[in-house]
Amino acid sequence: MGRAFEFRKARKMKRWGQMAKAFTRLGKDIVMAVKEGGPDPDTNSKLRAVMQNCKAVNMPKDNIERAIKKATDKNDTSNYKEVVFEGYAPHGVAVIIETATDNNKRTVANVRSYFNKCDGNLSTAGSVEFMFDRNCHFKFDKGEHDPEELELEFIDYGAEEVFLDEESIMIYGDFQSFGSIQKALEEKGIEITSSGFERIPHDTKELTEEQQADVEKLLEKIEDDDDVQNVYHNMA
Repeated sequence: MGRAFEFRKARKMKRWGQMAKAFTRLGKDIVMAVKEGGPDPDTNSKLRAVMQNCKAVNMPKDNIERAIKKATDKNDTSNYKEVVFEGYAPHGVAVIIETATDNNKRTVANVRSYFNKCDGNLSTAGSVEFMFDRNCHFKFDKGEHDPEELELEFIDYGAEEVFLDEESIMIYGDFQSFGSIQKALEEKGIEITSSGFERIPHDTKELTEEQQADVEKLLEKIEDDDDVQNVYHNMA
């Protein structure tokens, strides 16, 4: 476990603090998944994963159905594109921002303004990403499963870490292993509670309380933007 586990634990579910915002972001995930692979979760593994995440945060069924209908409506021309931004917050803190936008010019302008207003610096692609590992993760009820046995079993599917987190088991692997791990879990009849991706920094920066406040000011502006899906940084 070590550093990465402690980092994840400290950040756990922080970005889903406001349910309305969580539902909006998951709604976009549904639209993108449906447009990519169709509206049937039985044949669309990406949509299955998103719907599990919806269930995990108690997203109303009506919201889910409305998002699927929106994605299949031929008269609806809106389409979300995933765009990643990289930059530095005050005091040299690295920041990665994942967005889902239907207007890239608006999103770029907004993100740039947040950095400018908070003494940060929006950088070019690749300037920060190398400082982070990109992982996939899966969560499911422990039940009768043994984490050590699962780790030996799932290493062939790309799992790098398997551990107990309260009454659940977490599996972490490389970003590219998402599909193979998901398929293996489903074939073994294991009901996935939630899954997704995240970026773990190689190293973290220790800041004073005053410096942390400077960084948090920028992070709050970014996270409040409707186009933003996820924000990652290397502040301890």
